[in-house]
Amino acid sequence: MSNDPLNEKYPRLDRLQLVALAGLMIVGTLFVFSATMVNPVETGKAWFAQLWFKQVIWYGLGIGAGAAVCLVDYHTLARWSFVAYWAMILCLVAVLIPHIGSIHNGARRWFDFPVFQFQPSEFAKVVFILAVANFLSRPPDELKWSEVFWQGIGLVVLPFPLILEEPDMGSALVLLPTGLVMMFVAGTPKKYLLTLGAIVGILGVVLVADILFAPPALRIKILQDYQRQRLLVYFGANFADANATPEQKKAAQETQRESSYQGKQSLISVGSGGFWGAGWCNGKQTSLQFMPSGAAHNDFIFSVIAEEEGFVGSVMVLTLYAVVLFTGLRIAVQARDRLGKLVAVGVVTLLFSHVFINIGMNIRIVPVTGIPLPLLSYGGSSVLCSLIALGLMQNVYMNRRGY
Repeated sequence: MSNDPLNEKYPRLDRLQLVALAGLMIVGTLFVFSATMVNPVETGKAWFAQLWFKQVIWYGLGIGAGAAVCLVDYHTLARWSFVAYWAMILCLVAVLIPHIGSIHNGARRWFDFPVFQFQPSEFAKVVFILAVANFLSRPPDELKWSEVFWQGIGLVVLPFPLILEEPDMGSALVLLPTGLVMMFVAGTPKKYLLTLGAIVGILGVVLVADILFAPPALRIKILQDYQRQRLLVYFGANFADANATPEQKKAAQETQRESSYQGKQSLISVGSGGFWGAGWCNGKQTSLQFMPSGAAHNDFIFSVIAEEEGFVGSVMVLTLYAVVLFTGLRIAVQARDRLGKLVAVGVVTLLFSHVFINIGMNIRIVPVTGIPLPLLSYGGSSVLCSLIALGLMQNVYMNRRGY
């Protein structure tokens, strides 16, 4: 029997995953519409200039980009991965330079072009997966060498401080579990990974202790003020220092109220949805703009879905993501080599990290951080990155049979 991947017995694409992706894009279009069309500024625009239609355009471009990725064998793409990796590092450095990178909402994350914005930290995720997978696909015995381990750690960690400096803590954070899971699956010795985990754990404890207990003069200046405030909100700590004056305490209370506002409104949205929800476009939190209009269609779109479609709609969204993730794991198992396996595992871990962190912050089990919900949150760079990554996973599936 022929092993030709074009043989009808072996479908060229993972159709179940594609159906789930189509479902997510339909849901994304519907709820970007719902979250934005309560804003008079948005309703006053021509239909082709409204955000929901722009989202559809990004879906179309993303599908085209994902399809283009499928046309080139992932081995060929991997051969250029280190060139793309260093080009990505240069972009991450350039975006931090005044008058080159653009500031929006206090963050310098974008290059502004006449007709669109380009966010390099989003595309860095796809390049990161390819480069790390290519590096780790070497013979297993080489992964036991300490110098190879530290080279891999350098490859994983290098983008982190650059993205954190923008600041974009969410995008920086998802790179670490993605890289570490890929190292584990590749066969990196457990003693190395346990040592690294212990170091990361100690640093995490020190950071939390610094945020919660250190006096202002002794604090480690790693996080931006608003990032520190989000962590204080998450841990339920008081913003005011013990020795603060009454005026300082009042100002700290106001800052604390502002910092916790989005998280509280999101939790109210999720809780008020009940079992069936209020119905599409009938969410009070959005229509009465308790949830800020700039956040509802971006990082907090899950709370809009939960309020309008309730528990049933939330489970539907989680089911669609579960289908994408589990079919991704199946693709990893069926991959014809270690490179394909690592690419698929990297994409699955990246998507899972995004979904877990975003939905977690909507229901307040993780701190609020600026990270989009893949294919549902509005945003061109995020949509393109997600669909290119998923196209890369389909590429592994298409080439799962032998040469």
